[in-house]
Amino acid sequence: MALLLHCGAESAQLEDLAKVPLPRATKSYQPVGHQDLANMLSDLANSLLSGFAHVKSDFGLARYGQQMFGVHTYKNSDENLGLSIGFRNSYDRTLSIGIAAGASVFVCDNLALTGDITVLRKHTLNVQNDIEQMAISTIFKSRSAYFQVREDAKRMQEIPLSDDDAFRLLGLTYGHGIISPRQVPVAKKEWLEPSHVDFEPRSLWSCYNAITEALKTSPPRNILEKHLDLHRLVKHHSLGSDLVTT
Repeated sequence: MALLLHCGAESAQLEDLAKVPLPRATKSYQPVGHQDLANMLSDLANSLLSGFAHVKSDFGLARYGQQMFGVHTYKNSDENLGLSIGFRNSYDRTLSIGIAAGASVFVCDNLALTGDITVLRKHTLNVQNDIEQMAISTIFKSRSAYFQVREDAKRMQEIPLSDDDAFRLLGLTYGHGIISPRQVPVAKKEWLEPSHVDFEPRSLWSCYNAITEALKTSPPRNILEKHLDLHRLVKHHSLGSDLVTT
């Protein structure tokens, strides 16, 4: 899956993360390896997420490997949604380490994240000690985030949307800076001509996934925020109840 297509970013394998040279540490800056972060999160999740099994991991690199975005996906008995842990890192100090949790839609790998990003704002000398505690906290919260998204998805599927309703939601997401002008046509096309039969029903869930399909082309520096902002926007509008006009 191509997690990142925009701004020169490209998908990568776990071994590719280790090929990017790690910056030299200083008294005020302590880098965390892309692969080290990915492995630590997967190891912790494998031990803490009882009832879930690891399905796959996806990674993206940008700025010649200086920025990294990844997603670990886990599965329980649900055939439609998997628990997802999204994370990011940088070597050029443009991004803080960040972790967010939610769900992935198996049919298309679209993300649905909720809650907040757990962030360690600076790669300070204490980062190695702090990052593991931050990761453990996020993984514990990921279970509740997943079940919240699953409940939200069920509610979205029950809310019908007309084309005008969907266009209104697209306008809101654009107006709030969640999708860019270049992403609007992608989301519109996915709404009008869904790539997957699962999203043919004219519902809020189908529109939500049309927008998250467009978000795949977001740069790694704000892709976690974009998914979280989308979920907050939809929930703020009572999961679409004030968008529906017919």
